[in-house]
Amino acid sequence: MLQRLLFGLALIACVGLTGCANSPQQLDPIPKLNDPITAVGQGQPVIVRVVDGRPSSTLGTRGGIYPDTSLVIVPSDKLLPKLQAQVETAVRLLGFTPSPNAANAPQLTVTLAELKYQSPNDDIYVTDAVINATFRLDVQNATRRYTGRYSASLNRRFGMTPSEQTNNELVGSVLSDALTRVFKDQNIAPLLVQQ
Repeated sequence: MLQRLLFGLALIACVGLTGCANSPQQLDPIPKLNDPITAVGQGQPVIVRVVDGRPSSTLGTRGGIYPDTSLVIVPSDKLLPKLQAQVETAVRLLGFTPSPNAANAPQLTVTLAELKYQSPNDDIYVTDAVINATFRLDVQNATRRYTGRYSASLNRRFGMTPSEQTNNELVGSVLSDALTRVFKDQNIAPLLVQQ
């Protein structure tokens, strides 16, 4: 009887305090440009592409003693349309017109090269998370080319396992910071203006 009582209490403590095995979180972050962008163009057309270059939609794990069940996932089909909309907004703010089929127009391609979520795997409690995002930019105008890489990261400490809403906000924030850095690069607009 005492064994059953102790087992029951241990099970309650495990589920109540640590979550023991966490379910995967499928996030739907909303990236947004953080800072104003100065217009340089005069409405010239630009072909805009956004690509998911990640090897997997899985960012990593929230850690804990069962890291295989606490995956953090951002599906490409949910994220790409939002990134495409933000990149096109940024191109408009720069003073250009996103045009999918403009002949001989400059091309701007933004690739999500990396999106990672890392937590300690050897602890019952999830105490912190490091989130990284990296975009690669490729601009081509006739024979001129430009490439850049832009990263942002965030290290957040927690008292308990972060909820899906919290992780959505954190991943969205890191994506927003990295994407804003792309369009703060002052080398982009002059290359798009040149004929």
